[in-house]
Amino acid sequence: MASPPPDYPVTPDGRYSVVRGRLWRMADPNLDEERRRGLVSELMGARRAVGSALRAADRDAVRAARERVDDAKRALGERGPVWWADGAPDYNRHMARNSPYADWFEGLTPHRK
Repeated sequence: MASPPPDYPVTPDGRYSVVRGRLWRMADPNLDEERRRGLVSELMGARRAVGSALRAADRDAVRAARERVDDAKRALGERGPVWWADGAPDYNRHMARNSPYADWFEGLTPHRK
């Protein structure tokens, strides 16, 4: 599994990283490295395409590029059905302080939140 930059703490179960207090689902750690790299490459290309389309004010291209972003994020496991099998709910995009991770998050040093 790819690690987020060290400035972004990862929940003890490895399901989320925290950015500005918000939980963001991590990629599926069961993806093989080659597949993960390819999907990350597609995601970065799709994000660049979104920016280009926005600068060109091309609504159709923006829509298509955003669909590519969503497809890549779903394939990575960052969106859509969760990749874990224990029945735990998804807290993607929730504030850590309002989740079952609140105590863990509160224990982080201030610069890591």
